[in-house]
Amino acid sequence: MFITFDGGDGCGKTTQILRLADWLNQKGKEVVMCRDPGSTPLGDAIRNILLNQRDLKMSSISETLLFNAARAQLVKEIIRPALEQGKIVLSDRYLLSTLAYQGYGGEVPLPLLQQVGAIATSNLLPDLGIVLDLPLEIAQTRAGKRGSLDRMESKAAEYHRRVRQGFLECARAEPDRYVVIDASDSIEAIATAIRAAVEPMLV
Repeated sequence: MFITFDGGDGCGKTTQILRLADWLNQKGKEVVMCRDPGSTPLGDAIRNILLNQRDLKMSSISETLLFNAARAQLVKEIIRPALEQGKIVLSDRYLLSTLAYQGYGGEVPLPLLQQVGAIATSNLLPDLGIVLDLPLEIAQTRAGKRGSLDRMESKAAEYHRRVRQGFLECARAEPDRYVVIDASDSIEAIATAIRAAVEPMLV
């Protein structure tokens, strides 16, 4: 089973992935966690360019291609092999983030993003996508508490408003695949909602 976590910066993905992994482990499930971009040598190198090179000018198309290059390697090296071994894969971001950030935020046409994403992943989609939704003001406060903002986090507020809209609209367009969860709730309440979404899918 392939489960993805998406949402704006500061929505608490990392915390909830760890909690879900612990819960699944307690149920005897073997879990593989990864992050997109990252989790492979190529992916980590691309991640450094995308997030840490704050003074590097980059078009939305360039971002799209770099994210998908890292994603293609992630699918090949980690996600598909783990799924073939019957493991549960939890990914911190995946295709939905590209639609939201480079599509709604960066205004790259969605059909183009979907085509590039399909090529990069060989059409691998999540069995379940968790979208953690958080009002922009709360998200910015949380992200600020983590310290220095990365290149994506540093983009203008209007960009991040479009990103949030993108997550919600894309998730609502595929209700059988994506579930939207209020990330302004308590950590435990969010974890409970995620477990409720995942449990019916467990074999």
